[in-house]
Amino acid sequence: MARNPVNRFEIYVQDMERAKRFYEAVFETTLERLGPGDLEMWAFPMTMDAAGAAGALVRMPGLPSGGNSTIVYFHCADCSVEAGRAVSAGGRVHREKMSIGQYGFVALVYDTEDNLIGLHSVQ
Repeated sequence: MARNPVNRFEIYVQDMERAKRFYEAVFETTLERLGPGDLEMWAFPMTMDAAGAAGALVRMPGLPSGGNSTIVYFHCADCSVEAGRAVSAGGRVHREKMSIGQYGFVALVYDTEDNLIGLHSVQ
């Protein structure tokens, strides 16, 4: 495989406004509206020609949030900082910052829609 295996992610939510507030607060960013009709999508900031995966929050009738078995990891300067912001924004910490050896550190948090997401940092 010549590329990284992930190039896009979608995080399904039930309450879009609540989820947007959570992710915008945790990552200190603004999401951009995408998607027509009953498929509501809000994209994370992205650069099309840069490395890394692009993604969005998605609300689609009939597709619930939470309880999935895929974890998307967000790059952070220090994952303990974003984990703290997650709690302040209405989420909860599943696993505090921990070492993964030469690959840095991770923390796991639940968002306001009960989705488990990962936070990764090199320090």
